[in-house]
Amino acid sequence: RIAMLLVYYGAPGLAGEEWSAGQLRFRTELPAYWDQLDSLAAELDPATQSLGVVAHSIRAVGLEDLAALHEGARARGFVFHMHVEEQKKEIADCRARHGRTPMGVLLSELALDDRFTAVHCTHTDPEGMAAFVDAGANVCICPLTEANLGDGIADVPGIRGDGGSICLGSDSNARISMLEEARWLEYVQRVSREERGVCLDESGELGPELMTIATKNGARSLGLAAGAIETDALADLVAIDLDAPSLAGADNALANALMLGARDDVVAEVCVGGRWL
Repeated sequence: RIAMLLVYYGAPGLAGEEWSAGQLRFRTELPAYWDQLDSLAAELDPATQSLGVVAHSIRAVGLEDLAALHEGARARGFVFHMHVEEQKKEIADCRARHGRTPMGVLLSELALDDRFTAVHCTHTDPEGMAAFVDAGANVCICPLTEANLGDGIADVPGIRGDGGSICLGSDSNARISMLEEARWLEYVQRVSREERGVCLDESGELGPELMTIATKNGARSLGLAAGAIETDALADLVAIDLDAPSLAGADNALANALMLGARDDVVAEVCVGGRWL
């Protein structure tokens, strides 16, 4: 299943920067953006495809365009994603330009709900995070990208403590592996906090909770009824090869072995909308 999240990139920065040659190929204008999105919507196969709106970040989208994008997404029933407070410079530049943090802008300018996902939230303050989560919105963390770029470490226990729904993303595509993203969500917290079992569920289990974050929470962020085997959910499934060497001896600890030690080649087959591929 593919959810195409079309990115709007309308400004070169918050501090009056000029467009660089590298940025120009991403430059977008609203009329062309909506034309492209609506033409894609007309071609969708709803059984396997969906669309969403993305405002790249507060540094790449003006406030007027941000409001228009969010309103347009809601009118079309699309999810809305945005990079938020990935790096400290973004926060400092936003304060200088708008007198608020990026999260402060979102909380004051937009009607947030469960169809809004903030990507990263690496440096979001606890008060802003609590208000964001209270609105029902999602947080997408990209551990491999955040490590690769040296962004920092999000307060995962704080987000979870507020009742927030955390999902996973790949972002810069330095390495595509959802199993690695899931385990490093836990591992970076262990390294920074010098403790184990940070992302435990209510039963004290780690593997099942990481699976929920990687599946059900991800589906919620994309506006899909998937990620669980239950009535009215999409039959989007993954078959795991129980004879794979990296799962040897897992026995009753299969979820932990899968999420913390398995390689990508343990995935034997995938099923999309009830059709095995």
